[in-house]
This record gives sequence, structure tokens and C-alpha cells, in this order.
Amino acid sequence: MSGVMMMLASASFAETAYDVATLIIAGGAGGGDGNTGCGGGGGAGGMQEVTSSVDIGTGYTVTVGSGGSKGSTYYRGNNGSNSVFNGTTSTGGGGGGGPHGSYTGSSHNSQDGGSGGGDRSHRSAGSGVSGQGNDGIAATGLSDGINGGGGGGKGASPANAHGVAGAGSNSWSAWATATSTGANSGYFAGGGGGGISSTGSFNGTNSGGAGGGGKGGHYFGGAAVSGTANTGGAGGGGGGGGQNYSEDGGNGGSGIVIIRYAGVQRGSGGTVVTTGGYTYHTFTSSGTFSA
Repeated sequence: MSGVMMMLASASFAETAYDVATLIIAGGAGGGDGNTGCGGGGGAGGMQEVTSSVDIGTGYTVTVGSGGSKGSTYYRGNNGSNSVFNGTTSTGGGGGGGPHGSYTGSSHNSQDGGSGGGDRSHRSAGSGVSGQGNDGIAATGLSDGINGGGGGGKGASPANAHGVAGAGSNSWSAWATATSTGANSGYFAGGGGGGISSTGSFNGTNSGGAGGGGKGGHYFGGAAVSGTANTGGAGGGGGGGGQNYSEDGGNGGSGIVIIRYAGVQRGSGGTVVTTGGYTYHTFTSSGTFSA
């Protein structure tokens, strides 16, 4: 009798669930078009870490957001797509604003997102989601349209109105190292640099934010650069002029979802690596995590 009771007691305490920490990064936004002026940099994808419980033997859908496409002629960039896991959503980055301050409305103005998109002077930049990213910035104190504002990043909003993008965050650099992901030595979710027109002096300040953000375009200094895939980095805004280089903005980089738990591998799905006392499941595209 005692043996049977011990077996029943043991079964009653069998583990049915365990906790996982998940880094959820949405897709970065596209930069605005630079035709007749210059475009704002896109906002980085929203980024957050959450802890949740997963039931053993259950499959969980992992959604990895795609990057937003660059703006078509005269128009803003498109927002990135959301990334989702186990009930938590990170919001795609906000598109960078299109050219020339006289163009207004949702088709031209920068957009809200995980981090807000940058914009031209005389227009407000996009807002970010608290806890996921930062606001973009609009160019100020300059003749209309010399510089597009930079896009917001997870780490900080852009420092000024001269095309500088907001940096991403390297708070998860250990995750990046373990999974061979991220950019700029472990950063994710960098904003896109603002475009600079032919009347602006090229000084390199329109670089993308650390964490996969693309550099803004410049009439004398090159085309806009797209955000890096699987970082949540945003595309740079298009440079003005259109004679030496393309006026197009850059496309946003796709997001990523990384699931981590202590100890040896227990679940399946994604690219799996066990190192430093943790097991990581990295999803660079949508899939299923089986606990």
C-alpha cells in the first residue's frame, strides 16, 4: 500500500509546465521617399523581453514580423509587421515621412510604431510604444527639408535633427552572442538615418542606429540603406536631388524571436543552441515552438 501511495504522490508532482524568457522584436519600418527633398528614417521594430509559462507537449505559434517596404515616390515608408509569442505582441516600427513639408496626411507623414518614424521639418515625427521603443524626431532649425529626421530606436531617441538615427539596445548582447544574431556587437532594433538633400553638407551624421538601422541617403554621399534582416532595424530615408543617387528610402529589416530557458534542451523549434547554462530557440521566420 505504501508503495502505491508513493507512486501516486510522485505522479501528482510531475512537472506539466515550465517558464521561458522570450525576446520579441518586430520588423523595422521602411524609410520615406526623398523625391524633391529628402525622406525621414524609419522607426525600429518594437523590442521587449517577457517571461511566460509553457505547457509541456503544447505547440505555440511564433510570428516573426517582416520589415516595412520603402515609400513609393513622394510617400512615407511603410510600417514593419508585428512579432508575437504566447500572447505578447511587439509592434512594428513606424514608417519614415515622405518629402517636402507641404505634403501632409497619412500617406506622407511619418507613422507611429514600436519606435516612431522620423520626419521632415514642419511635421511631427511618429511616436513609439512605451517599453518597446522611442519616438522619432522631425528636422528643426533648418531650411525646409535639408535633413530628414532620424527614426527612433529601442535604446534612445535620435540625438538631434540632423538625420541622426536612434541607437538600438545591446541589453541582450549575451543572447546575441549565444545565437550569433544582432548587429554592431550585440545590438538590436536600430532606427533608420534621415535623408539629406543636395543642399545639405555631407558630414556622415545620417548613419543608421546601432542594431541594424540603415544609413540615410544623400545627394553627394550615396543611396539609402535598408535595415538588416532579423534585427528589427529600420531603413534609411531617401536623399534629395535624385541625380547622383537614388531618391528611394531603404526597406526595413525583419524581426526575430528568441526563446530562452535554463538548462538542457526541453522544447523544439527554431535554431537550437545550448550554451552558458541556457538553451536558446531562435526564430528568424514564423514557426512553432513545441514545449
